[in-house]
Amino acid sequence: MANRTAPPTPAPRRRGARRPVDVSGWLGGIRLSGFMVIMLGLVVLAAFVLVPTIGTYLDQRQQIAALQAAVKLSQADVADLTSQRERWKDPAYITTQARERLYYVKPGEVVYLVDDDLPPELAPQEQAPVSDQLEQTHTDWMSQLVRSVTAAGLARTVQPVTVGVPDPGATPSGTPASTG
Repeated sequence: MANRTAPPTPAPRRRGARRPVDVSGWLGGIRLSGFMVIMLGLVVLAAFVLVPTIGTYLDQRQQIAALQAAVKLSQADVADLTSQRERWKDPAYITTQARERLYYVKPGEVVYLVDDDLPPELAPQEQAPVSDQLEQTHTDWMSQLVRSVTAAGLARTVQPVTVGVPDPGATPSGTPASTG
């Protein structure tokens, strides 16, 4: 049996070290014919002629697309205005609009306009003036916040909140009245 050994591994290249490239040797290997020079010149000339033309073509296509979108919007507006014009030809629509917008009535009708339709308990109440003196609370705001959040999260039903209406079962001190 022959003794097989692995081929020797080449030494790793260092990225920092570069060999100088012989440009003159590389350029000397290129041979150009007259036909090849003429063709290369025609390709460069065609690029110079066609690039601005292609740019103009693309700009015009974008403008055409934008104008087509504007035409579609205008057609939708025209269709909407045409339907409105057809509605205004109907005497019942004209009567309805005159009643709603201008508050016109037929002879003999009585119209009632309600200025304030809120019940008195929901109407905004005048608030007491704000005090300019500081008051210190006797509770810890953090524990109050945690209790409020947990109570809201564990509540099974929603309690209605009444603003400005006192609880009939509470005494002026805020504790429930005893029935006895």
